[in-house]
Amino acid sequence: MDNVRPLPHQTADNDGPDQHDAERFVLSGCMHQPKQIPAVRHIITRSDFALPAHELVWDVLNYLHDEGQPVNPITLRIELEKRQELRRAGGISYIAQLGDYGGDPEYYADEVRRRADLRAEADLGRRIVQRATEPDAQPGTAVTFIDDYLKRQKERAAGRSGDPADALLAELLDTNALDDMTALEPLLGDLLHLDSLARIIGPSGHMKSFVTIDIAAHIGTGRRWHGQYVRQGTVVYLVAEGSRGIRKRVRAWEQHYGMRMDNVLFLPRPVQAMSPEWETLIEAMRRLAPDMIVIDTQARVSVGVEENSNTEVGVVIERMEDLRRATGACVLVIHHTGHVGEHGRGASSAKGALQSELHVSKKGDDARNTIVTVKVGKQKDDEQGGDIQFGLKVVTLDGEYKPDGRPVTSVVLESLDQVDPAAVVGTAEWIAAQLDAAGVPSGHGRDRLRTECQRLRIAARTDLLADVARIRKTRGQAEVRSDLQFSQAPLVDTGSRQPHQAANPDNTGQDTPGEPDPTPGSDPEIKPDPKIRTGSGETAGQTCPGQVEDSSGQAVPRPVPLSPSLEGGQGDGPPATDGPLCTVCHTPITGYRADRGYDTHLACDPETGSHPDRPEHPTDTTNPERHSA
Repeated sequence: MDNVRPLPHQTADNDGPDQHDAERFVLSGCMHQPKQIPAVRHIITRSDFALPAHELVWDVLNYLHDEGQPVNPITLRIELEKRQELRRAGGISYIAQLGDYGGDPEYYADEVRRRADLRAEADLGRRIVQRATEPDAQPGTAVTFIDDYLKRQKERAAGRSGDPADALLAELLDTNALDDMTALEPLLGDLLHLDSLARIIGPSGHMKSFVTIDIAAHIGTGRRWHGQYVRQGTVVYLVAEGSRGIRKRVRAWEQHYGMRMDNVLFLPRPVQAMSPEWETLIEAMRRLAPDMIVIDTQARVSVGVEENSNTEVGVVIERMEDLRRATGACVLVIHHTGHVGEHGRGASSAKGALQSELHVSKKGDDARNTIVTVKVGKQKDDEQGGDIQFGLKVVTLDGEYKPDGRPVTSVVLESLDQVDPAAVVGTAEWIAAQLDAAGVPSGHGRDRLRTECQRLRIAARTDLLADVARIRKTRGQAEVRSDLQFSQAPLVDTGSRQPHQAANPDNTGQDTPGEPDPTPGSDPEIKPDPKIRTGSGETAGQTCPGQVEDSSGQAVPRPVPLSPSLEGGQGDGPPATDGPLCTVCHTPITGYRADRGYDTHLACDPETGSHPDRPEHPTDTTNPERHSA
């Protein structure tokens, strides 16, 4: 082994304390020498401690001293237990460890103050560089950070005077000083902001993580999030739940957008908010200084906490606030809703601490017809915007296959606010477009549309078919109004158009039962109305196109005769009108039976009525047993 050179390693620094040991010496010295606490107050304040746990211990030590109680590790532990904050302070073992440090608290207080000033200067430099390197940076804008820093240093010096009243007075702001306060900086449009605590809630399995990954990816890469402003920055994603599936979702996003998901870092395990490791997470994030930290999910980082207790959940929220204060990032927490309603599960006190809350829900049973909706549940300082809807696009990962040879797939979000819904497979608009292309009459109701979809092999849920029928009928009414209110141009032959349902004069889209609009030629006893346009020119008394005698000049919405062949007839029967034809008597069906997709009149139905000389009733394809008699 003589030819093996040992690797060099760093040796411990025996000349000085660990990075946070100076703070531990101060706290330990105050425990053993409580008379030194007033002198230490002249040197440092609670904000000089780098660790939130040390801030808490310092507060309790000052409380015990001011109340005239004994100050030692035992009384400190008892008071922390009364406040239910012992775990937040590091636990019994950590409090006992603090008691072993000893030393002169005044000496180490100077070191704590020096390091606090250096951190403030480093933070000032980071903010200046960050502002100066933004795409829209302007010279001189970063100077405000320097003014703010100098003012804060002045206030900190006043707070070290030893008089608590002076310290409190130094924090008061007049109306002019309010302009010097840093405003919330947007991170994602009006939805998320830097240095804020936000939450995404929704039922289990409703795409919360997919929405959050999409947000994180756009912030990391600097892409606009489906039309929303994005401030590019580093994102840390704490995958405390479902870490094994994160890679597939990331690869699908990268393949869909043709770029790497840069500046997004993943920690694939939970860090418990009530454990000492949370302090390690805070320190690591303080050094990294990300713009957004995602916690997925709240339940997985607060194991053992009674989520229905406002007291215990309040401590968890405060721990997340510690993370926010240390980093200035947007801390975005994912949480589940309860079994009923759209509120976050558990204690209600958590919502009060949030700057923003987004609610995610989905509707649909597979990727082709699923709609994901993002709704703003809370914006503390901004107007709550409208809902944002997404469709899902299935992405087949290149070169990846399951053991049985099937390709590996995942999904990505596609904004329905920017994409034509008719282009998204499975939506009501897409189904309507497929039926239009197949020549299905627009007057069909939900039940008849179900039969047509089965015939054309179009997958459509029952709840969507009602929307499909409404979309197609509305479109047909618009076409009729367009045909009737045209200028002096020859009428287009109605036989060349797709059939549609005539509009009602009251624009309700509903036929009036028992009052069918007479159509020329539909009955030999009914004579054509000379006031109806037939394509041969203007009628008597007409003063302009679309106007009839003694009218106000507005076009009268009248049904346009259609070819019976378009309704499935042979061309020799009665022409089609504004409703489907009865399969027994071959006359129009109107009213609620037309709207609900019936193919016979009530009297013609073998089960509900009778009709003289009716032929054998065809079998109803939607219910073979209905007419079996």
